[in-house]
Amino acid sequence: MLNIIQLLPDSIANQIAAGEVVQRPASVVKELLENSVDAQARSVQVIIREAGKTLVQIIDDGVGMSETDARMSFERHATSKIRTSDDLFRIRTMGFRGEAMASIAAVAQVEMRTRRSGDELGTLVRIEGSELKTQESISCLPGTNILVKNLFFNVPARRNFLKSTSVEMRHILDEFQRIALAHPEVAFSIYHNDAEVYNLPAGKLSRRIVDLFGKSYREQLAYCEEETPYVKVRGYIGKPEAARKTRGEQFFFVNSRFIKHNYLHHAVTGAYEGTIAEGTHPFYVLFIDIDPSHIDINIHPTKTEIKFDDERSVYAIVMAAVRKAVGVYNLAPPLDFESNVNFLSGFPGSDVPQRPTEARPLTTSWTQSEQPTERHSERKEEYRSEAMPRRQSTQNWQALFEGMARHEDAEPNQEALSFEQPSEAEHLPVPSASVTVGSRANKLVAAPVATEEPGQAMLQLHNRYLLSPVKSGLMVIDQRGAYERILYDQFHSSLTRREGVSQQLLFPKTVTVSPADFQMALEMQEELVSLGFVFEEFGQNAFIIRGVPSVTVDENEEELFSSLLAQLREDTGRLKLEKAEVVARSLARRSAARHLTRLSELEMKALVDQLFASSNPGYTPGGESITNVLTLDKIAGLFSA
Repeated sequence: MLNIIQLLPDSIANQIAAGEVVQRPASVVKELLENSVDAQARSVQVIIREAGKTLVQIIDDGVGMSETDARMSFERHATSKIRTSDDLFRIRTMGFRGEAMASIAAVAQVEMRTRRSGDELGTLVRIEGSELKTQESISCLPGTNILVKNLFFNVPARRNFLKSTSVEMRHILDEFQRIALAHPEVAFSIYHNDAEVYNLPAGKLSRRIVDLFGKSYREQLAYCEEETPYVKVRGYIGKPEAARKTRGEQFFFVNSRFIKHNYLHHAVTGAYEGTIAEGTHPFYVLFIDIDPSHIDINIHPTKTEIKFDDERSVYAIVMAAVRKAVGVYNLAPPLDFESNVNFLSGFPGSDVPQRPTEARPLTTSWTQSEQPTERHSERKEEYRSEAMPRRQSTQNWQALFEGMARHEDAEPNQEALSFEQPSEAEHLPVPSASVTVGSRANKLVAAPVATEEPGQAMLQLHNRYLLSPVKSGLMVIDQRGAYERILYDQFHSSLTRREGVSQQLLFPKTVTVSPADFQMALEMQEELVSLGFVFEEFGQNAFIIRGVPSVTVDENEEELFSSLLAQLREDTGRLKLEKAEVVARSLARRSAARHLTRLSELEMKALVDQLFASSNPGYTPGGESITNVLTLDKIAGLFSA
């Protein structure tokens, strides 16, 4: 019988290795930038054409290579950083496996010029598909200049899997940002189709952050540092009020190598507990310096995931460092031991003595001796119905019906989708402003009003869930999910029919976004216009917004536009969907979070009716459940022994 196992040819073996190392143009940028940093470059220039599909060029002023090293760098497993197996546990450089150059040369046309500062002549090497075409001596500047042309020219199937120009460029910018943040002492610049995207001078980490993410970050950075014999943590964190609903601006670096670590991310968010809203993510750029012998960096092909030998200690130290920074820089709300915190103090009939203090934020104008107006009376009844104990509210039950009587003649709010910005004034009335959310009658009723049909009343739990009796038990409806499904159907219909209604702004707004978001907005412009956005370019990475979708007119236009782009950036990298589908999902998810407000009985019914008239009332566009039925058997089981 003939033998059937054979050694693969080098060309095929290199293409297989390239499948791990070179997944897209951003992989080439990452590997070559890391090589430039390891070559002690002080200035690195990146030139991109067609999001790297046509050209990726990296120019650095590093130490360069000799003629022999230039040729050897394209051999598999050829590296200058490992001599013995023990070196694997002392790695502090970036690339070390010796696969990057060989893998890139296997799927592209590569041209490299390199010269050491002490040599008179440099070396030119041309390789196409792992095949050496040219090697000769030339005159060139010290350092290394590498051109990677026509990526995947010999693997058309791989090339067909590349995404659009904006998506691939966003991945390139992500890798560029990570390398630039990890090495602020090195000057970086990047150009796409001859247009400058970033030009970052060498400097401190704080300046690098501001240069990358914008001047607004200058006011929200706080330095963070904690040092122990085992590990050192340093970097910058953002103020709680700057936390965003989308992830993407959280960076961990271990020994200057970017990593993704959900466990440590939980440590950071845990340190912010009580200072940021649920579902938001703080900004941070944190460096962890640790002895390489305590980590394993070979558990993932791209080296973005690592293992610590004592993860709990690292977790505790990171949390302590961030919590210390939050406290030192007064990022957390201070404890006021002077002001009166008793809600009932100063109100008629209260047993709590009033302590005279200079600051009384909860004292409303109707508690003063002046003659109360109609608005003051409404606030008084609102407070009694919401904040006073049940014993006292029953003594004033007539006021409840008096308040409702004033609103019976007014037209009730029939729309379940109330697109008004929620406010804390809904719960604690402030004398300096009058805020109306949904129906004004909502604020006068602390408990749900019974419907005409007994047993069919709907309840709202914590402004988040709707409870409705059904024959089999109790149906629980996720209010946010219901809004997301209804809004998604509206937005998707607008995109499909190209009939999105736009509300023109009286005063156009200017918004500046990141280069990646700028590219995405240009690519998604047709879909965004179909939703109702009206905008145009206004200089580098900036737009003028002249109109927004009519259902979002109560929002801050700049924040709406920039946060939508951030949500799109996250969704396009995660979802394999058409543009219209991604845009509709992103805006629906972005808008639904604003509707966790109290609803009247009519609004609850209208919301449920619209939900069950939607295309898929059981699930959100992302596949999350919206409804769940607690059967009578399940409820009975809660009380069984």
